[in-house]
Amino acid sequence: MPATRQDLFALFDQQGIKTTTTEHIPVFTVEEARKVHDGMEGGHCKNLFCKDEKGALWLIVALEDAKIDLKAAKDKIGSKRLTFGKPELLMEILGVEPGSVTPFGLINDKAALTNVILDEAMMRHAKLNYHPLKNDATTTISADDLQKFIRATGHNPRIVAVSEPA
Repeated sequence: MPATRQDLFALFDQQGIKTTTTEHIPVFTVEEARKVHDGMEGGHCKNLFCKDEKGALWLIVALEDAKIDLKAAKDKIGSKRLTFGKPELLMEILGVEPGSVTPFGLINDKAALTNVILDEAMMRHAKLNYHPLKNDATTTISADDLQKFIRATGHNPRIVAVSEPA
């Protein structure tokens, strides 16, 4: 059974991580999300759940408007050819559905199978925004606390410049 929002918030509390959460209608795309995050401070983000040809799993986290070329990204992160992970695999590993992909889903990856890549440009923001396991809310967290959370789930995030320069 995947972690609930309450489980996620309990881990935040246990780790001393401060967040704020704003409820909103479910959003499934970056365009829809832009309509609900007016007034929320910080960088708004997207998450790419990928699998490479050797079977390694990757979560690439970047700003919502970042341009990421998966062909170029593979060399930057040290993987083989990347493709998007299937919805069934996403649910099995991160416990979330398409449209709700979030680094907070790492709470469900108990075996730490997912390689986590945080885009360098995104990490320049003091505050960042992600869905708290479902796409009907947005949680704001500091960039430092995001890394703290990821490490608390047993993952070792890497900061890599994967997006194309503006």
